[in-house]
Parts: sequence; C-alpha cells; structure tokens
Amino acid sequence: MTTGDAATKPRSGALLQSIRSSSWSSRIAVALIAVLLVVLLIQAVREPAQFASQLVIGITNGAIIALVALGYTLVYGIIELINFAHGDNFMIGSFVGLTVLSGTFLGLGFFGAISDDSGALIRLAGVLIAMAIAMIACGLLGVGIERVAYKPLRNSPRLAVLITAIGMSFILQNVGLAWKGPAQVPFPELVSNANILPTDAIIFRWKDLLVIGVTVPLLVALSYFIGSTKQGKAMRAVAQDKEAAAMVGINVNRTISITFLLAGILAGASGVMYGLFNGITVFNVGFQQGLYAFTAAVLGGIGNLTGAVVGGFLIGIIGSMADQYIGVRWTAIVIFAVLIMVLVFRPTGLLGDRSAVQGGGE
Repeated sequence: MTTGDAATKPRSGALLQSIRSSSWSSRIAVALIAVLLVVLLIQAVREPAQFASQLVIGITNGAIIALVALGYTLVYGIIELINFAHGDNFMIGSFVGLTVLSGTFLGLGFFGAISDDSGALIRLAGVLIAMAIAMIACGLLGVGIERVAYKPLRNSPRLAVLITAIGMSFILQNVGLAWKGPAQVPFPELVSNANILPTDAIIFRWKDLLVIGVTVPLLVALSYFIGSTKQGKAMRAVAQDKEAAAMVGINVNRTISITFLLAGILAGASGVMYGLFNGITVFNVGFQQGLYAFTAAVLGGIGNLTGAVVGGFLIGIIGSMADQYIGVRWTAIVIFAVLIMVLVFRPTGLLGDRSAVQGGGE
C-alpha cells in the first residue's frame, strides 16, 4: 500500500464516521440542499444564458433585501428588538424619493417634475438628491420612533416593546395609505432599462448596475464605520454589555439612537432603489419586503451583519430562481419554506446568531 492510499483511507473513514455520528435532521438538510443544487446545475447546463440572467436579477433583488436586513440586524444586535416598523420605514423612503422626483409636496410645486424626458445630468442629479433626502428622512424617522415608542419601554417586558413595534408598523403603513393612496404609484423611468452587455443572451441592465453600484459602497461604509470608528466601537461595546459600556463613559442612549439612524438610512436608500428598479411603489410594499428582509436576517443569523448580507443575496437568488423555474405564485412559499428549514435544522442561522454587532459567535 502506498503512502497516498494510507492517507486517503483514514480521511475516508473519518468522513464516514462523521456522517454516521450526524443527526437525522442534518442528513436530511444536506440531502435537500444537494438535490436543490443538482436541479439548479441541470438548469444552468440546459439554459446557461437564462440561468445567468436570473442570477443577475436575484443578486440585484438580494442587494436591496440585504440593505433592509442589515437594519433589522443592527437594531437586534444592540437592543435585541425585532423592529417591525423598519419595513414600513423602507416604504416611507420610496415615497419620499418619489415626492422629491415629482417636485411637489402638500400640493405646492417647488420645481418641475424629473421624468424620463429630462436630460441625463438632470436625471442623475434627481436620483442622487432623491436618495440623499430619503436617507436623511428615514434616518431621522428611525431615531424619532426609537425616542418616542421604544426608549420609554426599554426596561419593560419584551412583549410590550414587540407589540409597540407592530403598532408603529401599522401607523406608518396608514401614513403611506393617506399620503399616496391604496393604488400602486409609478416611479419615473430615470434609469435606462437597456442591456449593458453587447449580447442579448445575458441581461444586465443599467438598473442592475445602479443597485449594485449603490449597495456595495454602503456595505463598505457600514463595515468601516462599525469596525474602525470611535462610534462604531461604542456600538460594539453597548451590544456586549450596556451597563459596562455606561460605566466607562459611553453614552448608551446616543449609541442606540445612532443605530436606529443607520438602520433608517439603509431603509431610505433601499426604498428609493426599489422604486427605481421595479418602477412602482405602494403603501404596503414595506410589509412584504420587510418579511423577506427579516427572513434574510434569520437565514444568515439574526444579529450577524455578514449573515444579513449573505441571507439577503440568498433570498434574492432563491426568489428569482423560483420565479423562473417554479412559478411566481410559488415564490413566497419557497422563500418561507427555506426559512422554516433553516429554523428547524439550524436555529442559529447559516453563519450563527451573534446577537450583537461586536462579532461574537455561536
């Protein structure tokens, strides 16, 4: 027997032993994942161009979901609260962006509406201004909700805070209903729907580039802020131990407010991108997108920032593949079935529940 054979045999034996010692739930989960990957691989071989186009759509939708999921994760990591109003803050962000682009507010016209007939520079400036104002508005709204609704209940039972979060969600949803009405509201086509690539076999539009081009810098900036700045270190300290952080001079209330500010900023940016990408918004869009984002946060590991991003992209890709190969009617079922499977087989999520922005682990 050669040295290579001798080395391979122990490795094979260890692999078999690990399979035998694993639980039935783990085996079932691995089997289901293997079947899913095989099915996707078959589709990729049969129709590589279509598969690649759906993958691009999934990544783009996943980028929007990831930004919203980060808002859930940031808040949970600091005060262990599922902020159900966060999805509706996302909706408010899309409405603010649409209002800025229309040039009117409360019946008063401030400037001409920015539409697809406007010049390229005007459209670009309109997108940037709308996104900036939406981010500021949603950030301040998040801070206001924390100060008015959550801060007085900080030492109350968690159920009271959870019910308050649900109540704030309904309040914001009805604000959106009164603001723009019950019907879907169209967004102006400010970003071209044309394919960037020279071939039509694979579709990668300017809209996709916008979403990726905005999401990546936001993710990098958030990572730098939390990992390298003084306020980011304060957030990590508060996430670990609020009392100890207060004893060393950290303003816990201000740190929590900044966390809600960051979550709101991400919600505002993603709300405007959602409207520009899909061409519409509606008063209850925050409910569905919020559920998808919450699913992404749980899938990656609630409280885990990296997990929220990974979960967001996975939910986006799963949704786009389900749209194409299973049917649009089944997409929500598939997404939430994945959530249930993760909770059953790995309750802490794919990357583990850190329960704090400081990074921890399982």
